[in-house]
This record gives sequence, structure tokens and C-alpha cells, in this order.
Amino acid sequence: MKKLIIALVAGAAAMSAAHAEGPYVGVGIATASRNYSAPPSATNTSDDGYRASGKIFGGYDFDQTLGVELGYTDFRNGSNTFTIPSTTGGTATTTVSHGGHSTYLAGKATAPLNEQFNVFGKLGIAQTKIESTGRSDNNTEGYLAVGGEYKLNKNVAFTLEYERYGKNKDFGPKPNVWTVAAKYNF
Repeated sequence: MKKLIIALVAGAAAMSAAHAEGPYVGVGIATASRNYSAPPSATNTSDDGYRASGKIFGGYDFDQTLGVELGYTDFRNGSNTFTIPSTTGGTATTTVSHGGHSTYLAGKATAPLNEQFNVFGKLGIAQTKIESTGRSDNNTEGYLAVGGEYKLNKNVAFTLEYERYGKNKDFGPKPNVWTVAAKYNF
């Protein structure tokens, strides 16, 4: 019996050393499109397009395949300018400012490809606030992400992922986000 207990403890220790289990934190650069749905009569439209913004996140891997993650993404302020016909005859140039942020909580499933590469998917909920000149939208919607991870060593990894923060709005940053991040496992 004593040998069995020692074998079980040694096996559990070996398994936990081989798997990336435990807490992690990370920072990233997220890019979201800033296209604005201008009125059909608008001309000379300009927009910020994709702009880099910040993301911080943390999570816990229960084992090498399942975990949970909490994160915050700032969509950074941007603006769109367009010209519309004026009611007094002539034109008027309008600039619309917009921005937002989102906080998400998601379950994470990881599939190791080899010792250095993983692919993952996340599914959860996001609380997203989008603001634009004279408009605001604050919703809790679905969150989805798919991506890949490259492990530099046992503690440091780099990720690339596509994230979706809810539904498209007709103003403000779009919910389709590409993120590059660095992650540290404790």
C-alpha cells in the first residue's frame, strides 16, 4: 500500500510538471476597425481605419486543455469626418468621435500541437461600452475568440488571436478584433 501511494504521488507530480497549469497574466495590442456608417448623402468621408489599443488579461489553466480567462480591452478613441449637404444649401463638414472598452469572462479550450505550439478557443460573455458623439451603447453580449500560442519557454508565450465582442453596431469600433499578446505563466 505504501508503494502504491508513493507511486500515485510521484505520478501526480510528474503530470503537473509536464502540463501548463496554474495562473497567468498577459498584455497585448488589439486592433479594431473604426469605420463609421455615414449618411448615404455623405461625401469626402475619412476614418481612422484600424488603430492599435491595449489589452490586459489573466486566467487560470486547470490542465493543459481547459481554463478560464478574464480580460479588459480598450478600443481607444477615434474619429470619422464626412461632408453632408446642408439644409440651407451648401455643405457641412461633420466629425464624429467614438471609442469604447470591453471586459470579458470566458472558458478556454486548448489543443497542444507540440511542445511549443497550441491552438485555442474561448467562449464567454463580454460587457461592452461603445460611445460616439451623441450616442452610447452598453451591452452584455457573447464573446468568442480563436487563436494560436507559441511558447518561448515554460513561463513566457506569445499569442495571436481573432476576438469577437458581440454584434456589429452602426457606430464606433467594430467588434472584430485582432490581438497580439505576451503571456506569463506563474
